[in-house]
Amino acid sequence: MNYYTIEPPDILKPYVRFYWVLEHELAPGEEQYVYRSVADGCTEMVFHYKSVFDEITDSGTDNGGPSGIQFQTNRYRRFVTTQSFGIFGAYIYPFAVPRLFGVPASETSNLALDYDTFLGKAGQLLEEQMMLAPDNQQRAVILSTFLINRLKKGILKDDRMVIAIRELIHANHNPTVEQLASTYNLSVRQFNRQFKTYAGFSPKTYLRLVRLHDAIQQYDHHKTLTQIALDCGYYDQSHFIHDVKEFTGYHPGFYFSGKAEGFISL
Repeated sequence: MNYYTIEPPDILKPYVRFYWVLEHELAPGEEQYVYRSVADGCTEMVFHYKSVFDEITDSGTDNGGPSGIQFQTNRYRRFVTTQSFGIFGAYIYPFAVPRLFGVPASETSNLALDYDTFLGKAGQLLEEQMMLAPDNQQRAVILSTFLINRLKKGILKDDRMVIAIRELIHANHNPTVEQLASTYNLSVRQFNRQFKTYAGFSPKTYLRLVRLHDAIQQYDHHKTLTQIALDCGYYDQSHFIHDVKEFTGYHPGFYFSGKAEGFISL
């Protein structure tokens, strides 16, 4: 398994957290690879430049495509491929959705769309260029050019919500919704409504998603699950277990064992 990240150009860093690459060659006797994407408060633009994945659903397996955009989600999904694969992705903040694509994040939560459906001819051209690129450095250049052009056409109407979302993602503390609303001189009702427009979820749900990803990033073999739960602001072990199971589909004891589908220790 080969996983690495690529920094976006400076102009995109306020909107794109990083580009990422995931590659894997199936070993002899390895018939398939199953990947599980966990709930995430950020959006991902994904390009399968080598092989494709089918989605595993309750009703069976749905045929997949080479590329698509998965918006911020509070659900986990499962995918399978029977071939060696290569994936290029862009991990972007949810408030970049209204800025880059002109759609409130609240209207895209839990959606997964192919580029043709979401962006029309521009999406078709982008997908073709990404598929034909000779390497991932060139894919980063192609996608950066595309996003910078989109950036020039969009306007963010409320910088306060951008700052609030960034604070939740990157701060080392867990503020309450009341504290956040007070910080930005809004009532709790106003803050909830405006936050959802830029984040796609209510502040309470978003806080839960952020805590989950904090826990994933803090995982290592020298830290107990109890320590992780406390460090990430969970009130007790039961809340930690509930959120991990809801957002990953696994009990934390198994998910953090490193044996779970799609688990990548960062």
